[in-house]
Amino acid sequence: MDAHDTKKDAAAVVIGSLETPTLTKAELAELLFDKLGLNKRESKDMVEAFFDILHDSLVKGQDVKLSGFGNFNIRRKAPRPGRNPRTGESIPIKARNVVTFHASHKLKGLVQGDAPAGEDFE
Repeated sequence: MDAHDTKKDAAAVVIGSLETPTLTKAELAELLFDKLGLNKRESKDMVEAFFDILHDSLVKGQDVKLSGFGNFNIRRKAPRPGRNPRTGESIPIKARNVVTFHASHKLKGLVQGDAPAGEDFE
């Protein structure tokens, strides 16, 4: 067994109850219930509160930093000319704000297999 297999096994333990490749809010609440012993209502409320705070901060134009995980940033995109791919017609694209995510060095290291999987995200 190499280091890569150990990391996959550790990840399976952490999210072994997931049936889909996408982590849903309900599954996240279930993991809090299983791992921390919170009751199901508290787990669901905690997950909802976290995402409400994240959402509200981004809507206000504030960047969000999750230490050891990554940063969500608001970026202003300038207006620019565009083209309808079907007709070739030139159309203007309005200025807008977009959310970008940049993974932390710790997260990048875990994904690349350069860091041990059991490290805390602090």
